[in-house]
Amino acid sequence: MQAHINKVELRNLKYDDYKELKKSMVESYPEMVGSYWREHQIEKLLSIFPEGQLVILVDDKVVGSALSLIVDESVVDKNHNYSDITGNYSFSTHNQNGDVLYGIDVFIHPNYRGLRLGRRLYDARKELCEQLNLKAIVFAGRIPNYGQHAQELTPKDYIEKVKRKELHDPVLSFQLSNDFHVIRVMKNYLEGDADSKEFAVLLEWNNIYFDESPRLINLEKSVIRLGLVQWQMRQLNNLEALFEQCEFFVDVVSGYGSDFALFPELFAAPLMADYNHLSEAEAIRELAKHSDPIRKRFQELAISYNINIITGSMPYLEDGTLYNVGFLCKRDGTSEMYSKIHVTPNEVQHWGMTGGSTIKTFDTDCGKIGIMICYDVEFPELSRLMADEGMNILFVPFLTDTQNAYTRVKHCAQARAIENECYVAIAGCVGNLPKVNNMDIQYAQSAVFTPSDFAFPSNGIKAEATPNTEMTLIVDVDLNLLKELHEHGSVRILKDRRTDLYDIKKIKP
Repeated sequence: MQAHINKVELRNLKYDDYKELKKSMVESYPEMVGSYWREHQIEKLLSIFPEGQLVILVDDKVVGSALSLIVDESVVDKNHNYSDITGNYSFSTHNQNGDVLYGIDVFIHPNYRGLRLGRRLYDARKELCEQLNLKAIVFAGRIPNYGQHAQELTPKDYIEKVKRKELHDPVLSFQLSNDFHVIRVMKNYLEGDADSKEFAVLLEWNNIYFDESPRLINLEKSVIRLGLVQWQMRQLNNLEALFEQCEFFVDVVSGYGSDFALFPELFAAPLMADYNHLSEAEAIRELAKHSDPIRKRFQELAISYNINIITGSMPYLEDGTLYNVGFLCKRDGTSEMYSKIHVTPNEVQHWGMTGGSTIKTFDTDCGKIGIMICYDVEFPELSRLMADEGMNILFVPFLTDTQNAYTRVKHCAQARAIENECYVAIAGCVGNLPKVNNMDIQYAQSAVFTPSDFAFPSNGIKAEATPNTEMTLIVDVDLNLLKELHEHGSVRILKDRRTDLYDIKKIKP
């Protein structure tokens, strides 16, 4: 990561973005002097197809873009060059009734490459293709490294070697990794592209949801993928070792397209081994010194892997008071803190912890969620207040030492799913820490629980991990099922409450 990033935003291009767009484009194509879109061209694109023009902003600065047209499939099937497909840069080829989304440009500023921001642009194009019910995304990609091999390889041979990963091409390799397949080689495609010898590769991504019969497609994401990390407590030599293990799991669950990664409560406890000569209260305060670096690293991972991360929990010192807190690190680069409201007698006795005082829900790009740490799930009032605010998914990072302690968390979490008509995801730690006082044993079985009605599993368990084994659990939850349940369920718990007789409200805002 080049510098500290506070916020990443993907949105449609606006006319006022032009100056920054031009600057980033010039710096992205230093080998092609003068190759940038003129102001009147951007104005035309925005007038004919505003939803097809996308930008990535980092801290409110335009650092990348993806521009598109809609064209007829017959146009794509013909041999064409860049001038042909853009109507000699007039965009007269755009046809609102066409059936193919044609990408005419995509770039990321050199200073912001390596953060997978280009992948976000490609994913947004795919979503747009599905929403508009188009057959495919097509574009001709440059092969800028081909010029280095042109004397010994034909374009076809070069493409095959890139496919087999024997050679790397910064453009083609990226496109192949994003599920695009090669249609054919285009000769004399982009005039002046010396690095590619003016060759390009016509690539296609097929929309499997395309329907010949036009129909409305739900523009809001309804199926959310959760990635739960059942974390093995193990000896860690330093903070970097912890980060390495964290990134491994983020990489794994994001690789399956997860929208959220959930880590357990106090998963960084192995770092306390270095302080085992101190009292338990002193040791956990030493651990608390790592909390800010851990939050910052998770923010970077959330951006880089395009995933929302719930960081479990960690000790946190504020004005001399010790809390048990965690962070929701969103993929837009922002983060929010949540705290454990109810601390256990053990946490008070051995560590001198204090409970937090803020009850809140969190807005995410997948809807409103709630987060409660372990013991909090045993207090039904908290989740009911969150449900009243529109929570659909409740995340519960936990740490339990024995099976009976886990049983309390499990069954209370199941009850919260039923009574609040929501999904509840729990993730815990497993294994032993013989060199860390008060943290020597753990028991966990991570799971996702559902309401109990016909649209859900009959036992209210969507999925469970293997007990006491390090693993991940990847689970899809459908928010539309909750909407149906709220209105037409066998019972309607949230609607049928007798608020004329009783109610629950926050005392502190």
